[in-house]
Amino acid sequence: MVDQNALLVLQKRYLIKDETGRPLETPEGLFRRVAGFMARAEENFKGGQREKTEAAFYAMLSNLEFLPNSPTLMNAGRDLGQLAACFVLPIEDSLDSIFEKVRETALIHQTGGGTGFSFSRLRPRNDLVASTMGRASGPVSFIKVFNMATEVIKQGGTRRGANMAVLRIDHPDIEEFVTIKRDPAELTNFNLSVAVTDAFMQAYDREEPFPLINPRTGKTAREVQARDLFQLIAESAWASGEPGVLFIDTINRANPTPHIGTIEATNPCGEQPLLPYESCCLGSLNLSKLVRQKEIDWERLRELVHLGVRFLDNVIEMGQYPVAAIDKITRANRKIGLGVMGFAHLLIQLGLAYDSPEAEKVGGQIMGFIAKESKTASRQLAEERGPFPNYPGSLWEKKGLLQRNATTTTVAPTGTLSLIAGCSSGIEPIYDIRYTRRLLGDIELELRDPIYEALKSSPFIRKRIPELFRSASQIEPLVHLRIQKAFQNHVDNAVSKTINLPEAATPETILNLYREAFRLGLKGTTIFRNKSRAVQVLSCSSQEIC
Repeated sequence: MVDQNALLVLQKRYLIKDETGRPLETPEGLFRRVAGFMARAEENFKGGQREKTEAAFYAMLSNLEFLPNSPTLMNAGRDLGQLAACFVLPIEDSLDSIFEKVRETALIHQTGGGTGFSFSRLRPRNDLVASTMGRASGPVSFIKVFNMATEVIKQGGTRRGANMAVLRIDHPDIEEFVTIKRDPAELTNFNLSVAVTDAFMQAYDREEPFPLINPRTGKTAREVQARDLFQLIAESAWASGEPGVLFIDTINRANPTPHIGTIEATNPCGEQPLLPYESCCLGSLNLSKLVRQKEIDWERLRELVHLGVRFLDNVIEMGQYPVAAIDKITRANRKIGLGVMGFAHLLIQLGLAYDSPEAEKVGGQIMGFIAKESKTASRQLAEERGPFPNYPGSLWEKKGLLQRNATTTTVAPTGTLSLIAGCSSGIEPIYDIRYTRRLLGDIELELRDPIYEALKSSPFIRKRIPELFRSASQIEPLVHLRIQKAFQNHVDNAVSKTINLPEAATPETILNLYREAFRLGLKGTTIFRNKSRAVQVLSCSSQEIC
């Protein structure tokens, strides 16, 4: 069912243990626990078939064809009962709001969730604080407060908290924000992303000055040269791997419930834009399990999409939420995010190089199929269970498409899940044939790509190993973007995709990739230059294909 590395991950993070840390369940027991608990939701609806659904859920879990996000695996059928991975908390410009969100963040982290925040509403450093006639310390100082709180809160004893801090590019403290992580000791529990606007990109193209706006007054605090600011962001990403960029206007054009609110932030890995207090449950289909004699098994993929949508809707039904406001809007919008992992391994089994035009075509076909079938599955659930409560006034009502869920698709990074499933992560190329993975903060595993080990003797594969097993940093950067675009075309939410660059890459390369990502209509992008951090989750064990 699972290999030794997967078993180590399951034992460390997911299996129920006694007080001494000894596992009380097997991987099979975990999958039965999760399938059984999720199937209980069928009893809440007329015509639900609990036993049949439980058997189908167990089959796809135990066959590693589908895995839900980590909190579902950890908490389903247990007392905590918090099953969602992604949360966004709103932060207003007051100490009461800020420290209330610190408390709510701690509750979410204790139950295994990750949190995203926009700090864009906070007044800039040195701005007036009327109540004391003092001076504000600015958004970055408060991000440090959340970072410290995260440092002392372990997520249910299994995961250290993950956070995303977003700041609009027109905030007066933007330079401090984009350079803070050049110091590797700063904000170690945060990912950072800049919310880049259409107006900024227009100013960049026209070589114009760009106004920075005080969010307290709504007035221009000062102007900067758009080209200088974007260059600073690229140089920081070159130096430290951060910040990433989010194209916030592109994100909001795809907001399915604009009548409910505006999206300002995402989850920690950027693939899940969410309204204030929203959460989302994610699940990923293992594409590497769907190749039959060098062909994609479309019928099994269809079955898995329908099962996956039902499973994730049941997650919302059965989940418990640590804050009442989260419970309310999560059930009102019922966002789910069905995605994929194992894409690179599927391509290798099909005999397609990751950087071939055929790979883009296949990626688009697969995600288009998943998008279409997920909408069909959500419509069928709406007919059985009713549409999501905020459906009136939504994008889907305007299109005349009945839906149970405001969104159905997301492509997550699946770092740990893909290790359990024994496949490549998300839609990434293989990292390398041999590589080192830092796991759970303090464990380093020397890994060999599992499909390489399985197929290296195959006559079909062996002659094409240098072509089919190109590592992530050997793939041209624009290919990464084109693959991301092929999937994003069919994804409601966003796509987690890292563009891995070799150590010799320049800031100008990164800047050009940002511009191309915007031109392609992507919702954001993350760029990581090898060795830009002293400690990396993934690192090469070899310098050449072996």
